[in-house]
Amino acid sequence: MSKTLTIHDIARLAGVSAMTVSRALNQPNRVSPAMRSKVQEVVRQTGFIPNGMAGGLRSSRAKLVAAVLPTLVGPVFQETIQALNEALDAKGYQLMIGQSGYDIGREDALLDAIIRRRPDGIVLTGIMHSAAGRRQLLASGIPVVETWDLTPTPIDMLVGFSNEEIGAAACAYLHQRGYRRPALMCGDDERARRRNSGFKNMARSRGWTNDVPVVLTPAPTTLGAGRSGLAELLNRPDPIDSVFCSSDMLALGVLIEAQARGLSIPKQLAVMGLGDIGFAANLEPALTTVRIDGTRIGQTAAQYIVDRANGLPIEQPILDIGFSIIERDST
Repeated sequence: MSKTLTIHDIARLAGVSAMTVSRALNQPNRVSPAMRSKVQEVVRQTGFIPNGMAGGLRSSRAKLVAAVLPTLVGPVFQETIQALNEALDAKGYQLMIGQSGYDIGREDALLDAIIRRRPDGIVLTGIMHSAAGRRQLLASGIPVVETWDLTPTPIDMLVGFSNEEIGAAACAYLHQRGYRRPALMCGDDERARRRNSGFKNMARSRGWTNDVPVVLTPAPTTLGAGRSGLAELLNRPDPIDSVFCSSDMLALGVLIEAQARGLSIPKQLAVMGLGDIGFAANLEPALTTVRIDGTRIGQTAAQYIVDRANGLPIEQPILDIGFSIIERDST
């Protein structure tokens, strides 16, 4: 993790005084256009964000951690956020939550606002960020934990799992159960696309010659999207015998639509979800799904940030927590 950039660093790189940089950022009308342009170019290249808490307003650590989620309405992240909040609260920290949607531009704007408040840590969902957003996070020096994905090159620290491996494992499981005409139903987001890629690669390795049909739905996924998605799949000329859904909510919609059409689950159609959220085990039939240990993600992310804030080393900054397939009656 790089050290925090200061206004003095920007002044040195721009070849001007710290006072000039301060005026260019806060009172641009008091600086010549040429000087202002020089400072702004250095700011752009470095990703520097001025400290919005400067000026004597912060004499000690804020004990504030910010979490950025793509959605606040989907249940899949609730376990992680609850565990993160409880673990931070036990250490005397407060959690602030922001919603970025599934839009890089919105995430950049939210990160800009968060970094200006200089929290003690930032927890991000996923690893797909814009180049500008990544520069800002690196330049801020704030501890960052990325979650719900996996990469060998995180911004700082990471607690997650491989979405490609989840897709491959789901495909192998359905193949082992005897299904040979699978379909995919998923939200239109990057993590779901990587699961699709893992699924299709495994399908090819198992000798399936036909391309696996895919239905994309807007993220966050909903029960209604599951129903309409299955209707679309059933209207296509090639029959299917199983569906792997990118969320349990989609899978619930698929189950409802299948039963409304008189299809026997799993005899005529197997259904598999992801998330193992509360209702999955109580459905009829109970839903086979991929279990992610959201509690461990939240607790580990909190510990990473608290340890970093206290100057302690992080022995394993990249942690793959894996996943498990929970087999139930729907397959």
